[in-house]
Amino acid sequence: MIAKLWIGAIVLIAVIAGVALYYLQVYAYYAEVPVADANVQMVSLTTGTAEPVAFEGYQGINSDSSPLRYRACYTMPASLAMLTETYVIADGAEPRVGPGWFDCFDAGQIGADLQSGTAIAFLGQGDVQYGIDRIVAVYPDGRAFAWHEINACGEVVFDGNPAPEGCPPPPESTR
Repeated sequence: MIAKLWIGAIVLIAVIAGVALYYLQVYAYYAEVPVADANVQMVSLTTGTAEPVAFEGYQGINSDSSPLRYRACYTMPASLAMLTETYVIADGAEPRVGPGWFDCFDAGQIGADLQSGTAIAFLGQGDVQYGIDRIVAVYPDGRAFAWHEINACGEVVFDGNPAPEGCPPPPESTR
């Protein structure tokens, strides 16, 4: 009888821990990004700096626990042709899978559309945080989706190696 109680207690603790872990990974650390803090930008071909761009219908989430958890969905009134002539294209961009409850962002579909050429990825902002770039995928109908990716400098430095030539010096926290 005592053994059954111990087994039951262990199973109950395991279930509680599993539910808590699921909640922490999928919901707990995300926060909605208010439209006022949206900071929608794209890097100009001529100046090489991020410039604010017009947008509508912004929905965004982010997390303090990781810079890679940023996701956003919005629409842009500018034509895709104008964007390709004005802003830096991000070749090889791959969206990160977001939480299932953030319905507007489908990383699988966005990735497939980038591969097929249905959407085009742009550099939204370089080094949002050291080694992390914001990427914006834009569709011909104006839909846009943003996420963060590790850039070439970050890939090397986050692996514990010194920053390669051409990269800014890493902050103390990465050394």
